[in-house]
Amino acid sequence: MAGIPGLLFLLLLLLLCAVGHVSPYGAHWKPTWPAYRLPVVLPQSTLNLGKPDFGAEAKLEVSSSCGPQCHKGTPLPTYEEAKQYLSYETLYANGSRTETQVGIYVLSSGRGQESSGKSRRKRQIYGYDSRFSIFGKDFLLNYPFSTSVKLSTGCTGTLVAEKHVLTAAHCIHDGKTYVKGTQKLRVGFLKPKFKDGGRGANSSSSGVPEKMKFQWIRVKRTHVPKGWIKGNANDIGMDYDYALLELKKPHKRKFMKIGVSPPAKQLPGGRIHFSGYDNDRPGDLVYRFCDVKDETYDLLYQQCDAQPGASGSGVYVRMWKRQQQKWERKIIGIFSGHQWVDMNGSPQDFNVAVRITPLKYAQICYWIKGNYLDCREG
Repeated sequence: MAGIPGLLFLLLLLLLCAVGHVSPYGAHWKPTWPAYRLPVVLPQSTLNLGKPDFGAEAKLEVSSSCGPQCHKGTPLPTYEEAKQYLSYETLYANGSRTETQVGIYVLSSGRGQESSGKSRRKRQIYGYDSRFSIFGKDFLLNYPFSTSVKLSTGCTGTLVAEKHVLTAAHCIHDGKTYVKGTQKLRVGFLKPKFKDGGRGANSSSSGVPEKMKFQWIRVKRTHVPKGWIKGNANDIGMDYDYALLELKKPHKRKFMKIGVSPPAKQLPGGRIHFSGYDNDRPGDLVYRFCDVKDETYDLLYQQCDAQPGASGSGVYVRMWKRQQQKWERKIIGIFSGHQWVDMNGSPQDFNVAVRITPLKYAQICYWIKGNYLDCREG
């Protein structure tokens, strides 16, 4: 394993984007998960920090005036900058916190290298409301909808491992301090609500939506990248609007794996999907899908109908896994928020998702696994 020289870092980022392109032609073509050259993100040093403040108000959405063209004109980070952005802060349930500096590496072996704006109302609904509320335990308790969970701060998260939930960083940290309630953060799982112990009442077969309730599990610790904490005051912040929560006990549900976000033109139908707890439909899990309108290295721009509360939802697609010869859904991004963008002098609004790039995949996977050898396939 060898460190990446600073001058080669930009070339590495471009290579990570380019490897794995699949041509969408041929009679038997299937949208296939690309293979990527994945870097390794490893902790180098950890520093104990002082007690955090939990005074920030929960913001269920974030907004930025820097649109696709603005982001495309921003230089890719240098090696040293990337190390700063991918370093991270960890908050524990007892209120202590640490800051961890990281190193970025490539494997020397060939193994694993397979293939601000004017004030406007943020409507976030585009024409006809195309969202679907999911009713009945036959749907809510089955995959993939069962992977969507609710945070006690009001956002959505997605189950990505036996004890881990992926969400947006702004759901627990505003870039300067932690959101109120984060020290006692909980994750809610929808369960059937039975009255008087009767398990047959209000069944989905009756034609009446079955009542559901949340069962809550406490969070053991959270990880937030320093790119969010350092960059929230400028345009780089939204690129790092993601966080990982570790639960105090396993949730015992099927989860959805994370994956490196393919280019938009390789997505099946050019579409993405996600489900969340939009706050205009209290208690409902709301599913939607839509086309990707534009993309940068770190962000996907789309016009999926969404409302605050859906922030933190895992954006996923279903593609063909060549090695296992099966279809597989993976989380390729995290729904972040809303943007008004100046498009050739005309304001246009987008909803934005943070893409899981090869570097972000390596970081999040290490947070989950604690072993880079288990993070060689994205």
